[in-house]
Amino acid sequence: MHENPHGLPREVRQANVSRLLEALGRPERGLRGMLVVGTNGKGSTCAFAVSAVAAAGARVGSLPSPHLQEPRERIRIDGVPVTRAEYTAVFAEVWRVIEQHGLSVLAQGIFTTTAAVHFRRAGVRLAVAEASIGGSRAAAAELGLDVKVLTGIGLDHTRLLGSSLAQITQAKIEAVRDGDHVVLGRLAPEAATSAERVLKTRTGLSVWRMDHEIHYTARAVGRDGNHGPATLVDVTTPRAVHHDLPCPLPGPHQHHNLAVAIAAVDAMAERGYIREPDGEQLRARLAATSWPGRLELVPHARLGNWTGRVLLEGATNPQGVATVAPEILRHARDDGHSGPPVLVFAAMDDKDVSGMLTPLPSNWPLVLTRTDSHQAADPTTLHSRLSPARQGPCLTAADTPAALHRAAELAGPGGLIVVFGSLRLVGESRTALALQPV
Repeated sequence: MHENPHGLPREVRQANVSRLLEALGRPERGLRGMLVVGTNGKGSTCAFAVSAVAAAGARVGSLPSPHLQEPRERIRIDGVPVTRAEYTAVFAEVWRVIEQHGLSVLAQGIFTTTAAVHFRRAGVRLAVAEASIGGSRAAAAELGLDVKVLTGIGLDHTRLLGSSLAQITQAKIEAVRDGDHVVLGRLAPEAATSAERVLKTRTGLSVWRMDHEIHYTARAVGRDGNHGPATLVDVTTPRAVHHDLPCPLPGPHQHHNLAVAIAAVDAMAERGYIREPDGEQLRARLAATSWPGRLELVPHARLGNWTGRVLLEGATNPQGVATVAPEILRHARDDGHSGPPVLVFAAMDDKDVSGMLTPLPSNWPLVLTRTDSHQAADPTTLHSRLSPARQGPCLTAADTPAALHRAAELAGPGGLIVVFGSLRLVGESRTALALQPV
């Protein structure tokens, strides 16, 4: 799925998503819901939105991207991944049509169409879809979901999307179509200006913007185990005021993601796709929200004879690492271990390695490795991109399991390992730690 045996341009293979959906009998016809685009926060926002829609008593399908351990994680109903048997059956149907029609389709297109076919089989008519990288060019945009959500913008995937916030914003907000309901998260001035420029070319829009039509406040209410302070969030949208919403995902950035998700669900209610969620049900569903691989703490991890703590974080760009760095530092302070945490890092070959490591202490030991992705940078390349000011010891390992074992040796019994830089690395680490896909 990652190869291009016919030598077709990316644009042609993207267009083939629509042709594939047509050949499958338009399984997306009748789907309603939201498409979430942005640089960071998409997965968490989708997870909160799924919880909120379920609180309204509706079945909801979701399409997270990427998967961590198994492709079936990309197709969920009410937040639960499909079974392996279900995924195999629906994938076989899609692949058969691809071969019958000789279509060359990008991997994201195959995942999207597979999800649409499964939702049709399951009778699910509501969807929360996460765009993979872009906006209008994202395969999930072919589903025609008319509530569009932009979580935020940062400098990432610059080879594909552009080298400035304005260019990246335009690439993502281009997903908006006439008549859509648009929910905008908090944007830097350059990004906000770019978004407004594109939105002015559309007609019949409803637009809710963070800190304008949408407001939220958060307050700590005691502690929530290893997650730090428990938090309640009040969210106000043009449709409703929601009080005392629990935010179980750690970090202040998740308060913003929760507010964006609630605004998007209110937009769905505004359009008549769901009824207004019951307040108690909404709070209960949100309290149970989880999202693996994002500041996910494994408190009793085992690697051979080693036991300790492993913190898994999927931040893949400098902005994302800077956002979660306070939480990583909090875990380090709470560690109660004599030595510093050990970082395990891998990244794609187009990433700003030095920028991603800058928010964390330069004296922490570092193990560089590579994942099994064909786009992953090898450890030698990563090492060449380190800042000359880096002080801590730096080791390399051939693959993720080897990197985790080297980190365990450095951390010592009971120590803390922090895994970050690549969602593929997080997924491979979950597998190495014998964690089941969720």
